[in-house]
Amino acid sequence: MTAKTPQPEPGQLLARPRTDPSGQPQRGLSSLPVPGGRDALLYVPKPYMEDQPAPLAVMLHGAGGEARQGLALLEPLAEATGTLIVAPASWRQTWDVIAGGYGPDVAAIDLILGAVFARYRVDPARLAVGGFSDGASYALSLGVMNGDLFSHIIAFSPGFMAPARQEGEPRVFISHGSGDTVLPIDRCSRRLVPRLEAAGYPVRYLEFDGPHTVPALIARDAMDWFLAGG
Repeated sequence: MTAKTPQPEPGQLLARPRTDPSGQPQRGLSSLPVPGGRDALLYVPKPYMEDQPAPLAVMLHGAGGEARQGLALLEPLAEATGTLIVAPASWRQTWDVIAGGYGPDVAAIDLILGAVFARYRVDPARLAVGGFSDGASYALSLGVMNGDLFSHIIAFSPGFMAPARQEGEPRVFISHGSGDTVLPIDRCSRRLVPRLEAAGYPVRYLEFDGPHTVPALIARDAMDWFLAGG
């Protein structure tokens, strides 16, 4: 009998880091094709070494954005920290669950991660999913559901989370501007953080005096927190 290929549950990612990646790693910025969708971007820093597992962050753009905007959230810190950055692009204007349910974006992210894991050695203890605005909401949702894959979640100014289930115990970083008029802090992060803490998640929460944005110092704090193991 032929073994059946496991079918993912809604929102579930099946790709996993490998101990035997093959192929010639490419440093710098490259595109990762997504059949039928928009290409993702991968940034591999010069310090990456094939024989040493590297940290990896999957960064998701906000509504109406593109892969380059997700990449920009942490790319300036990649070289100094040796972190691989993967930036997918949503199929439509924003991520699928926000438009009605898990579907093509989950499948695309799984495909992208599978391609990265096949070629690059990734540290499973330093594997984050993150994003800004709608991307942060999606990162929280995916991260909570796939805590057996992601060790960390980085959410810059999230609006909500909608996990279909809870898996694992990833560490969570959330930041939000007190002057945010797009996703007001009282309706968003100040409700999300107590909910996550009540569910047992370790949360680092930073509020800053500012609008709907990601200040450079906040991005640096998030990266330091991630690389230190949260």
